[in-house]
Amino acid sequence: MTYIKTWEDFEKAGERLYLQEPTKVRYTMKYTHSKNQLILKMTDDVVCLQFKTEIAQDVRKIDKFINNLMRHMASKEH
Repeated sequence: MTYIKTWEDFEKAGERLYLQEPTKVRYTMKYTHSKNQLILKMTDDVVCLQFKTEIAQDVRKIDKFINNLMRHMASKEH
């Protein structure tokens, strides 16, 4: 599986993936301490998006993205 190179591209693709089929999309985050690496993966079992980073500032961006997804999930509009 390949990784998306920039956060902006991953964020746009991830939101599009979620909005297409909200009930099938899931995401995981994995932190590997030995590599100091955070990996974010989103999939709907057809499309798989991955992003990895070693930059601490990206954690804030990921947090904002996850909060945005949670807002979508909690809203009544789908």
